[in-house]
Amino acid sequence: MIDEELVSFFDQAQFARLGTINEDGTIHIAPIFFKYDDGQILMATQDPSRKIRNIKRNNKVTVLIDTTEVHFKGALIYGTAELDYEDIIPKRMAIFEKRLSREDAETYARRLSGKWKCVIIRITPEKIASFDYSKV
Repeated sequence: MIDEELVSFFDQAQFARLGTINEDGTIHIAPIFFKYDDGQILMATQDPSRKIRNIKRNNKVTVLIDTTEVHFKGALIYGTAELDYEDIIPKRMAIFEKRLSREDAETYARRLSGKWKCVIIRITPEKIASFDYSKV
């Protein structure tokens, strides 16, 4: 896919799968809400999660954003992750608003932030490999 197609695809995709490296070298993969914003992939999660522990130890990540219907389409993103703990509620809302109403996104963001220390994962892509089998 070309850049414009990727941006459109990212805007339409329901969720991403984030791959991080466990302490024993195995791969941890988790589905996660995301938003593509100005060249970065933003993800909202909770600090005590395995993916955050893994990123704190090794910030190299892989992200898969794809479709599941025949004529698969997607992108495999290799990059580095940074953890952002500042101004969490509005950033989480922006990610959740991709799938929820503004009101529901705010309620969800505040409820999660009331239970756990929350964090935004900022992924800077170093390489993107895309595929679109509908073009074959």
